[in-house]
Amino acid sequence: MQREVESAQRGQGDWRTRGRARKADADGYVERDGVRIFYETFGTGQPTVLMLPTWSVLHAAHGRFQVADLARHYRVVTFDGRGNGRSDRPRGRHAYTGHEFVADAVAVLDATGTDRAVAIACSLATHWLVRLAAEHPDRVLGAVASGTNLPLEPPVPAVDDLVPFDEPYRSTEGWAKFNAAYWRDNYEDFLRFFFAQVWTEPYSDKVIDDCVAWGLETTPETLADTVGANPMTEAEALDLISRIRCPMLVIHGADDAVTPVERSVRLAEAARADLVILDGAGHCSGNRDPVRFDLLVREFVDALAPPRPRTRGWTRAARRPRRVLFVPPGAGLGTIRRDLAIAASLRTVRPGVLIEWLAAPPARMTLEERGERIHPASDALASEADALDLAGGEHELNRFAAWREMDEALFVNFMILDDVAAQEHLDLVVADGARQVDHHLHENPELKRFAYAWLADSVGWLPAPEGGDREARLTASANAEMAWQIGRYPRVRDRSIFLGTVEDLPLAALGPGLPSIRDWASASLTCTGPIVGLDPGEIEGRAALRRALGWTADERVWIVTAGGTGLGAALIRRSIEAFAFARKHEPSLRLVVVAGPRLDPSALPAGEGVEVRGYEPELHRLLAACDLAIVHGGLATTTELVSLGRPLLWLPFRNDSEQRHHVAHRLRRYGAPTALEYATTSGEALAMAALDAMRRPVHYRRLPEDGAVRAAALLAELV
Repeated sequence: MQREVESAQRGQGDWRTRGRARKADADGYVERDGVRIFYETFGTGQPTVLMLPTWSVLHAAHGRFQVADLARHYRVVTFDGRGNGRSDRPRGRHAYTGHEFVADAVAVLDATGTDRAVAIACSLATHWLVRLAAEHPDRVLGAVASGTNLPLEPPVPAVDDLVPFDEPYRSTEGWAKFNAAYWRDNYEDFLRFFFAQVWTEPYSDKVIDDCVAWGLETTPETLADTVGANPMTEAEALDLISRIRCPMLVIHGADDAVTPVERSVRLAEAARADLVILDGAGHCSGNRDPVRFDLLVREFVDALAPPRPRTRGWTRAARRPRRVLFVPPGAGLGTIRRDLAIAASLRTVRPGVLIEWLAAPPARMTLEERGERIHPASDALASEADALDLAGGEHELNRFAAWREMDEALFVNFMILDDVAAQEHLDLVVADGARQVDHHLHENPELKRFAYAWLADSVGWLPAPEGGDREARLTASANAEMAWQIGRYPRVRDRSIFLGTVEDLPLAALGPGLPSIRDWASASLTCTGPIVGLDPGEIEGRAALRRALGWTADERVWIVTAGGTGLGAALIRRSIEAFAFARKHEPSLRLVVVAGPRLDPSALPAGEGVEVRGYEPELHRLLAACDLAIVHGGLATTTELVSLGRPLLWLPFRNDSEQRHHVAHRLRRYGAPTALEYATTSGEALAMAALDAMRRPVHYRRLPEDGAVRAAALLAELV
């Protein structure tokens, strides 16, 4: 058979290389009749889970939350359905029948050495799920059907103005957009409409935006070929279902606006399957309610192939130690010193308390240096620092956009915490800025098995000026969701702690019709004052400290540091350039570059008077001894410098709303200098500003020193 095949196209690499919490262990292509199908495998556990592709409007990313979590327990196989992703786009409806998709699935099972698998399907893919299970019973251990649109009674309600798919459209409203000609004229508009029907739940902006982008990775002509390619009748569907012999789980959202929930009821009855109806949920629950969906799938899979017997113990409550699990920010080195100060105070208030840390690098490095106890589950955490590095540019970070893009990593990190809590007793979980814990606990409050404290040094999102109206709308939506969650389930947070004073909070509104950040936080959080992660007893007198560091009395030492991500490289290079200019005016200058854990020191330019270091666990000692620090706008580091009374220059990342709003507001209050703009500050201009700042006396506001003690006292009440 001769086929016209379009090549796999456009930004698939973006998701596969930038947005994933877990990379594939192996990948490849299988070819059938000249059509190449791209597949991937993840994990080594048993049994194997096969994620079937859904309608070709999406590629394998539709199952990304399942892959990220299930691959920690089982082996997972995915493939891009023909028509999207890295698979080919054959032309003609004959290329998109259910028989072809099932044959692709069998070929992928063969290519990956999979004898049998638990198959998971969503929406249209339930057509190939029942066919695969009925016609290849030896290959399917179990089946999970979500949001089925099998042609079972009742039919989808009739839609006014909906003409046959291949005829000219006569309306541009609603489901009338489901039309080949409309797709050719307004494809992206159709995608946005369609996915808004798939996820009708409030605050679904992110999943809709993602799927519109992935839908654009195919063409309206290719997608039109898939329509009408699966003309299954109800009788054929019931016949296939009657031939299924494996156990089945059926899941459906009660508020599905794409296909009636009654179809899943009929499917479950005909297949003698377990049925779970998710009240308030829309069409594809694996994307919008991934925590509950994955827990249901894991329960089903474990019942099919129970794990090996385990040796387990139990400790009577009276014999259990007080156990606290800290979940720190994924990329902050300054914030981890702050958390260590709180932990030290908590140990003083509650002697014998057992404190562990669920932490990924680079924060984990500092904890290990201090001899802290790292929970073994930390080994499986997805890296937030990786996501930030990938999201940034030259001295640029849209932190809000980066947070949205790392939803997969944040989800899997929550599931790791949930597994720990399900298997071990925890008296208290302390989440410092760990939004994944807060978000998913409020989405699934029944999973709270411990006292829970939320710590934050900023509250809410504010749009960066460069983000325009779209970012303003999205940040307002995120803030509204947060305020709604906390208002609806106040019992989730046993303590809500702001690591600052009321005056440290901006007066800006959370969004249209929402209160100001200061007003909302004042009513919802307890303030401890700022916490500086420094123990004065650890820092010698400045003269003695400089001698210990090998710096002479007549030297003037600048420090430039990149922090816990790799985004500081541009500022380091600009600072080295500035140092060369400044040394002409101040020959005694010395520059110490702290590249941090994520930059290769050997890749940075060096010259006379420049010392380049890698990760520096004693960075606070360098900051205390220096004559000037050049940093970007991290709150923890700038607050340390204010507390130490050291001159500083700070150049916030472009597009970083946290640094440009929250940090800028605080530093103004503390009497720190106004930020410099990296884009308009040349090396020579930075040199002149640095020399001036170094010579000018500082007059910072004195910061309270009891913030960590106050935070620990609030936590101690919970243990």
